[in-house]
Amino acid sequence: MRPLRYSINVTLDGCCDHRVGVVDEDLHRHAAENIVRADALIFGRVTYEMMEAAWRPPAETGLRPDWMADWMQPFALTIDAARKYVVSSTLQQVDWNAELVRGDHLEHAVRRLKQQPGNGLFVGGVKLPQALAELGLIDEYEFVVHPRLAGHGPTLFAGLSKHIDLKLVSRLELGSGAVAMLYEPRT
Repeated sequence: MRPLRYSINVTLDGCCDHRVGVVDEDLHRHAAENIVRADALIFGRVTYEMMEAAWRPPAETGLRPDWMADWMQPFALTIDAARKYVVSSTLQQVDWNAELVRGDHLEHAVRRLKQQPGNGLFVGGVKLPQALAELGLIDEYEFVVHPRLAGHGPTLFAGLSKHIDLKLVSRLELGSGAVAMLYEPRT
C-alpha cells in the first residue's frame, strides 16, 4: 500500500499562510524532492488553483514572473510534471496532468489510490488534509516550521474532532533556519 504524506509550511506561531514563510533555494529543493518521491499529488480545489496559477505558466513558457527567482524554476518543472488528483465538489473539469475526484467520495477515492502499487502519494493544503486526518488516512505529517512569527492565521487542524498523537521520525534543518520535522501517527 502506498503511504499518504502530508507536508505544510508553518510559522512558529502556527500560521500556514503560504505568503509568510521564509522562502529560499533550500526550501524549494526540499519541496521538489518530496514531490519527486510521490507517484501523484492530491490537492483540494483551492490549493490546486493556487499552485496551477503560480507554477504552470513558468514551467510551460520558461518565462518567470517578477516574483520568481531563477532557483525556483526546478520546482516549477517538478510540480508541472507531477500527476495530480484534485478533490472538489464544485469543479467540473481539471487539466494540468490532473484527474478530478469528487469530494463526496473522498474516503473511498483516497483508499483506492493508496491501495495501488507505488512509492506514495503527497497531499498539501489546509482543509483537505484535515478531512484526511479525520479519516485516519495520512501516514506521514511533515511540518516545515519557519523561524517567523506571523501574528495571524490561518492555522492547521482547527476544529479537529480528536487528538492525533504523532512520533518524530526525522528532522532536517534548512538554510533559512526552517526545520522540516517528519512525524508518523502513533499506533
